[in-house]
Amino acid sequence: MTLRLPIYDDVVDASTALGVAAYRTPVLTSQTMNARLDAQVFFKCENFQRIGAFKFRGGYNAVSKLSAAQRKAGVVTFSSGNHAQAIALACQLLDVAATIVMPHDAPAAKKAATVGYGARVISYHRQTEDREQIARALVEEQGLTLIPPFDHADVIAGQGTAVKELLEDVGGLDLLFVPLGGGGLLSGSLLSANALSPECAVYGVEPQAGNDGQQSFRTGAVVHITPPHSIADGALTSALGQLTFPIIKQYARDILTVSDGQLIDAMRFFAERMKMVVEPTGCLGAAAAFNELVPVKGKRVGILLSGGNVDLSAYAGFLQSN
Repeated sequence: MTLRLPIYDDVVDASTALGVAAYRTPVLTSQTMNARLDAQVFFKCENFQRIGAFKFRGGYNAVSKLSAAQRKAGVVTFSSGNHAQAIALACQLLDVAATIVMPHDAPAAKKAATVGYGARVISYHRQTEDREQIARALVEEQGLTLIPPFDHADVIAGQGTAVKELLEDVGGLDLLFVPLGGGGLLSGSLLSANALSPECAVYGVEPQAGNDGQQSFRTGAVVHITPPHSIADGALTSALGQLTFPIIKQYARDILTVSDGQLIDAMRFFAERMKMVVEPTGCLGAAAAFNELVPVKGKRVGILLSGGNVDLSAYAGFLQSN
């Protein structure tokens, strides 16, 4: 089976579909950070998106494109939280039954929200069970349509609308930092950046403990790793996808990594100076820019904050840690 890579026209189509459902999230700035980095920094705040994360964009776009028969049968996906909520809410809005395969240790707030949107949740152990195998068995047994969290053309196109909006709002950028897990957000962002600001250098950023994307990008082939451990729970993937990797390989400047400590520092900055909650995964791009993993001085810098869903008890512990 030949997989079709999405193109920027798909992002434009997704933007139209999302116009009736998604929020056009704000782009915020910080004089403190601009002065610290001697740069113009623009934060695209997807922590203010519906379900608290960018994932709503791709989830809604994919569900909206289902046929009548597929809607009647229902959908299934697997996710640690944000894509789960995105599919659950999209299905609620479009009157489609949703089944979500979630790890047993997914953040309680994300599980509760997913159930609250009316989805059926099936738990699994991420270290010993294969979530894709569980989901594909449900496809075979119940006739559900699988909408994976990142390796899906309509999902990628939907995710690309965030950077499309950012560039429409602020104009061309020199640098753009985007969180990286399975690559749906990064690949969609690359399609938009290449179309609207082709001179912009786009960097994917993932946790140090799970640098499969970095290894893949630098070797030129998809590298698989064991499920990593990091506070960036939304980026704990084992490999990039068949659709996301070719786009990343073609358009990304590089893949960077940051430590959990650097993520906590970024979370603390957003809480103290910008008065907003950003989850650890959402801080990946910011942590790379804040620590100047590439030179940012004098540049126009875009940072995509991918989400704000974090358990409050865990959040308080992160902010209090050294």
